[in-house]
Amino acid sequence: KTFTLSLWLKRAVLGHKPAGDDEYLAGQGSDARYHFAGDTLRFMFESSSTELESSRVYRDSSAWYHIVLAVDTTQGTAANRVKLYINGVQEAWSNTEYPDQNAESDWMNTNDLYIGTKWASNTSGEGDNDLSGYLSEVVLLDGTAASPTSFGEFDSDSGIWKPIDVSGINFGSQGFYLNFSNPSSSGEDFSGNDNDLLDSNLSAADHSTDTPTNNFCTLNP
Repeated sequence: KTFTLSLWLKRAVLGHKPAGDDEYLAGQGSDARYHFAGDTLRFMFESSSTELESSRVYRDSSAWYHIVLAVDTTQGTAANRVKLYINGVQEAWSNTEYPDQNAESDWMNTNDLYIGTKWASNTSGEGDNDLSGYLSEVVLLDGTAASPTSFGEFDSDSGIWKPIDVSGINFGSQGFYLNFSNPSSSGEDFSGNDNDLLDSNLSAADHSTDTPTNNFCTLNP
């Protein structure tokens, strides 16, 4: 019923991929989807009847986006059950297909959770829906719908939204923290829970020093 997924993302491919497939941030079961639909963000809680889409597009491939999805279906007000934040600011959804109060779904349930691709089965991800870009500071909180200030803050000099230390946060039993500091195991969990994710099609060469606090120049595609 309640969880938060926070991650930093720098996009590499805008719009749909060549085959027309969507790029996934996460997936857990056939009806638990979180992905780009071209350049908007879509989140499906349990079926197409609970699919929310951002009201604006995200096309800046030169900057890092901090994206926070906070879900709490125990809330009495529908609009408070799924919140999206970009760089510390709450974003509007273009529709109102919120989950019912106290609803449960495949999210945080028994299916395997995939980061950066779509769930295909409990043994594989869907390669056609792989994310094209860089990920950093991926945090999953189990049992908490957190605000973006749990993960970032505005720099006092530049005013730019930047990551903060999350080591003292309550991750919950299924929560994890991926800081990607181990090139041989991108999915190593540094939350203390040891909820490690298995790498798929990743190697040490896929690690980059382009980070939210050391942003490299990027050619505009």
